Amino acid sequence: MESPHKGKTGLLRIWNALFYSLDGLAAAFRHEDAFRQEVLLAAILIPLAFFLPASGTGRALMIGAVLLVLIVELLNSAVEAAVDRISLENHLLAKRAKDIGSAAVFLSLVNVPVIWALVLLG
Repeated sequence: MESPHKGKTGLLRIWNALFYSLDGLAAAFRHEDAFRQEVLLAAILIPLAFFLPASGTGRALMIGAVLLVLIVELLNSAVEAAVDRISLENHLLAKRAKDIGSAAVFLSLVNVPVIWALVLLG
């Protein structure tokens, strides 16, 4: 069955998408401890990037690396919610999906100090 919202077009679709996105951010913040911690990290690092000696491109890379963590965490949380919706029983494929999502978050977190170090020390 197709979503009844798929028929929306133009500005109405964009308007609706904005509110779906805000609902998603609010849900992640309300229900996901890791997302709240990463938002706190972003709230510290993004303003800090503007005060450190970096070029515009370097600053963009630093901020982009931080935002990437939030994006990957949101996707990981979505995978976890979908897997849990299907079944809460322990299953090898459910564990694999969750572990792979967790690995993606881990790599995005490792990426932050690497990018920051290359920009600031390179």
